Amino acid sequence: MTDAADAARTTHRARYRRIIFFAALEFLKIWWFELVLPRFGFAGVSERTRAPRMQNFARRFHVLAVDLGGLMIKVGQFMSSRLDVLPPEITQELAGLQDEVPAVPFADIKRLAEAELGVSLERAFAWFDERPLAAASLGQVHRARLSDLDAADTGLRDVVVKVQRPGIDAIVATDLTALRRVAGWLRRIRIVSDRVDAPALVEEFAATCLEEIDYLHEAANAERFAENFADDPRVGTPAIVWERVTRRVLTLSDVTAIKINDTAALRRAGIDPSKVADVFAEVMFDQVFTHSFVHADPHPGNIFVTPLAAPDAASAVSGEARPWRLTFVDFGMMAEVPDNLRDGLRTLLVAVAGRDSKGLVTAAQEIGVLLPSADTLELERALAALFDRFGGMGFVELSKVDPREFRGFANEFGDTMRSLPLQLPENMLLLFRAVSLTSGMCSGLDPAFNVWDAAEPYAARLIRDESGNVAQAFARQAASTAATTWRLPARIDDVITRIDDGTVSFDTSRLERRLDSLMRIGRRAVAALLFGGLLVGGAVLLVPAAPLGIVLMATSAVPLLYALFVGVGRR
Repeated sequence: MTDAADAARTTHRARYRRIIFFAALEFLKIWWFELVLPRFGFAGVSERTRAPRMQNFARRFHVLAVDLGGLMIKVGQFMSSRLDVLPPEITQELAGLQDEVPAVPFADIKRLAEAELGVSLERAFAWFDERPLAAASLGQVHRARLSDLDAADTGLRDVVVKVQRPGIDAIVATDLTALRRVAGWLRRIRIVSDRVDAPALVEEFAATCLEEIDYLHEAANAERFAENFADDPRVGTPAIVWERVTRRVLTLSDVTAIKINDTAALRRAGIDPSKVADVFAEVMFDQVFTHSFVHADPHPGNIFVTPLAAPDAASAVSGEARPWRLTFVDFGMMAEVPDNLRDGLRTLLVAVAGRDSKGLVTAAQEIGVLLPSADTLELERALAALFDRFGGMGFVELSKVDPREFRGFANEFGDTMRSLPLQLPENMLLLFRAVSLTSGMCSGLDPAFNVWDAAEPYAARLIRDESGNVAQAFARQAASTAATTWRLPARIDDVITRIDDGTVSFDTSRLERRLDSLMRIGRRAVAALLFGGLLVGGAVLLVPAAPLGIVLMATSAVPLLYALFVGVGRR
């Protein structure tokens, strides 16, 4: 046991060092291209190479993630969804990253499952398939069959058993330790810290992953989701076999059916894929606006279309669709819509209704989208451009806008957003992920699908519900404007009086800070010139007067260090 524990510790240390070494090497490249080269007049080189460098980084990370498995694949999937923080060169390259890991040998799965359940698999189940139904970075799924006694108690027979990969807790802990170390480095880099709170981002990711590997938490999520749709015939969920559930083992009724994106199988079953798209979108919006509890990972492997009965001749002749329902599985990643987020969304609604870019920025600050260092004036201008171009259009009108115009504006607006210190709170990130996956899935089922048509009824209902709040907000704004207008003449007269008395003072602190910054830049430029002169002079004298040449070259390090580091941390 000691030898095995020592080997495991050695493996985890090697894993930790590999992650840290990868991050350190990438930081050195960023430091050289983004900080050093621009200071010596090579900013153009940095700009021209940025896109391919980002793509190469994403490719190298993809290789690292697939090789290490475990949490690194989740990191890649997580980064691919952070469109608010990372450039498109990275998110696009990682968008296709999947759980590209081999299945765990059955002997290891059996050993862990028996240790968790406290009985042998032969006693726990009447039959257990050694071949995995699905394998992922954190666990894998096997089909099984309950014993006669358990089947009589639960009313279930065929089940699926989800078992964690052995040792995944230690792997997750190692990976999170490395990621927290990397986040600490990022916090010390101003160009990063001004845009994103890296330690908070890592903690956000850690909380999501720790919940995902707790199968008791997933089982509770599944039951809550089932309760939300208990009276909805459109939605089905697997039943939980609590007698066979632990933190690392999850047993559910086998609800596998037609994958939602298998359009050929849907048509063979007499089910119209376009109807599936409509119902799926409706159900996802119900989760957001009615239940405030959203399945945040609705990819094709987690959604089935379950036929309920074969169509009879009459229904076939009349063209009626075959009865079916949507069945959701895998509730490890769920999005909550808390009250404070609802309040922020109400503020957003008021701002959008009034085409108020400043109000929209205020709402973004309430929700937590904007970091303290955000230049809100720049964001207000970008939002004003948004309102000028598309403001006042309804969902139907927007759906008819030329897609090329949308793409052009998205590129311009996206560049502005990426230049600001923005990040989405975890709840909104998961919501956007769910909406994005839903839109992509529905478009695959029905090329003519329009997400605006699906969203319009819910948006209209929210506007009706919030109409009183909107009217009150406009009334408060009107009152505030009237009060300001009433006080304006007196305030102008007061300013003129103070100018006559010579008591007006001006705050020049910001101007002084700017001048100080320019002086520091000038001093560092002179130091850079001295460095170049001493280095070149030393190189010229190296042959005819070697001692003097060496002294000059060595002395050149002093102005170089000054140019690179003195005053870097000051604003």
